[in-house]
Amino acid sequence: MLSNHGALPVPTVITEPAVGYGLGLALLFFSTPKQDANSPSNVKTEAPPNITGIGGFATGTHSYGYGLMHFHTWDDDRIRYFGAVGKVNLNLTYFDVFGQSHAYQLDGLALVQQVLFRIADSNWYLGPRYTFFDSHTRFGPIVPNGLLDFSAEQRIGKGGVVADYDTRDNIFFPNRGTYAEIEADFARGGFGSSTSFNMLSARAYRWVPVSSTWVLGFRVDSGFSGGNIPFFAQPYVTLRGVSQAKFQDRDQVTGEVEVRWNATPRWSILAFGGVGKAYGRLHDFSDAPTAFGIGTGFRYLLAKKLGLAMGVDVAHGPGQNAIYVQIGSAWK
Repeated sequence: MLSNHGALPVPTVITEPAVGYGLGLALLFFSTPKQDANSPSNVKTEAPPNITGIGGFATGTHSYGYGLMHFHTWDDDRIRYFGAVGKVNLNLTYFDVFGQSHAYQLDGLALVQQVLFRIADSNWYLGPRYTFFDSHTRFGPIVPNGLLDFSAEQRIGKGGVVADYDTRDNIFFPNRGTYAEIEADFARGGFGSSTSFNMLSARAYRWVPVSSTWVLGFRVDSGFSGGNIPFFAQPYVTLRGVSQAKFQDRDQVTGEVEVRWNATPRWSILAFGGVGKAYGRLHDFSDAPTAFGIGTGFRYLLAKKLGLAMGVDVAHGPGQNAIYVQIGSAWK
């Protein structure tokens, strides 16, 4: 795939409770970044591969989406670019302050552009990110209580600054290292947004090899928002076993632990568990319901040189079970 410009087809069985059961297919194209022979010896030159992906999905709830993405590095991984564009039409559920569910449709076109620059010879990267989402939202005959300022047509245009810290030995399925990201976003009319709001998010993942075959992983994730933010753009708890956006509010905090046994050079078995809360408008932190997800899974190493693994996770959350087909780590 690296030397002959091959493509990796990735068929996916979608079991995300938020959108129902369905199928997806993606094609991933890989290439090796050019190396700089004059790199200082203290700079990591094992740059991740360049990746181009195209794909789409459809589910039984008549949700669908398709898009194109590209990740590229230059100058021995001193510059990292990520860009994506896609179209989605999703049939989702909004949960009000009483926990009652309300079906709605979210249709829109999304764009993300990001460029990060390595800071000196460190493992830190810093750069701008721009996000745009032109959306149309439709509820049934009655808009839920608490959404009195609801507007069917919303444009989200956010300009922000991103700081990344990356010491992972592999971007797909790490055995050691840390990945952390802090992002501050500002939605304003000058960026194409129909409303003004701010968002601050921070997340960190760490993988610790406790022996030659066992790896312990830790994850913390948080998101905070303020201003006139559309309800669907608010932070929410993301855990395996928890329906996407079921626990959503002005702010959210989440923690998760994962244990992995590398049973053979290619097969791995893992177990995981985590908790999270969304709070700020519908609930105070102390009153907010606690989301939880626990489960187990496996991975098979498809491409050893890339460190690319695929597998399945089975999880249990509040009142439901879910199955996820995963490419590499579930923490992305």
